[in-house]
Amino acid sequence: MNLFPRLVLSFSAVAAALLACGQKAGTRYEPRPIGFYNLENLYDTLKGRNDDAEYQPGSAKQWGTERYQRKLQHLAKALGEMGTDVQPDGLVCFGMCEVETRGVVEDLLHTPPLAKRGYRIVHHDSPDRRGVDVAFAYNPNYFTLLHERKYRLSDPQDTTFRTRDQLVVSGLMDGDTVSIIVNHWPSRFGGEKISLPRRILAARLGRHIIDSLLARNADARILYMGDLNDDPVDPSVRKFLGTTGNKEDVSAKKLYNPMYGLFRKGIGTLAWRDSWNLFDQIILSPGLVTGAGGNLRFYGARVFNQPYLRQTEGNFAGYPLRTYVGDTYQGGYSDHFPVYVILVKEVKEAK
Repeated sequence: MNLFPRLVLSFSAVAAALLACGQKAGTRYEPRPIGFYNLENLYDTLKGRNDDAEYQPGSAKQWGTERYQRKLQHLAKALGEMGTDVQPDGLVCFGMCEVETRGVVEDLLHTPPLAKRGYRIVHHDSPDRRGVDVAFAYNPNYFTLLHERKYRLSDPQDTTFRTRDQLVVSGLMDGDTVSIIVNHWPSRFGGEKISLPRRILAARLGRHIIDSLLARNADARILYMGDLNDDPVDPSVRKFLGTTGNKEDVSAKKLYNPMYGLFRKGIGTLAWRDSWNLFDQIILSPGLVTGAGGNLRFYGARVFNQPYLRQTEGNFAGYPLRTYVGDTYQGGYSDHFPVYVILVKEVKEAK
């Protein structure tokens, strides 16, 4: 089933609208695109301490230097183009998940076109059994790192449970302190309903982190991003993280989820059996929606689903073009489309 028409977004329209906003008398708007990308098993070719046998030379996947380098080039191309529709420098910062080590993130950021931007890294090892972590990259020309911390997610009913940490990075951007929380919630392995309690645990932890930041500053600029393995309408996101798709309902207890409207339109970041999920989300604190107490505010959200990121033929035309299907090499990018939001800063022109 070809779902391609449901995925098309007009990126040029974003730039045009921002330009139009900048034509207000005495003002212009500077865009700050911020992204997230599930990199789908970005493993190096070296034997690590984690369970990485699947991604070793000689494995059924025949993973090796050539395929690793090709994947880096593909991911760098996508990340390098994201946000350039509104700003030539592209993403000012971005979160990512499914990275094996800090080393693979370094390799990615040293790959053109990302290399010329000088991105810096925040990464901590997680206890995940597969050895995949979350990480964060930022352009120091736009973001000044202030603080980083990781939060461990545990299951009181199962002391053997191990998953990805939630990574909190705070920094200065355009005079505002911005906190970005990068996530990769527990998967749906074993079934959506059976696995839901652990995603609820992740949502509760996320809500705790956000509430602690809002307690210090009700107008705090917070972005909660990641592959949540649930959709915007699912209870883990809507009820336990406390989100809404309606800007009018945003409050200290209700965060704004701009992905809600996209999902309702049938737009997703990954597909399964001819239906779309939008697991990859960037959720915003009230201050970013209202603009109160700071310089940056929310403008728009996008799923980056350019044609080269999609399969073009067969039963799965329109789906994300993956690196592998099972052990069959596809030479693609990821099984997820990346996402980004656009923040803007209003600048008063000198008279």
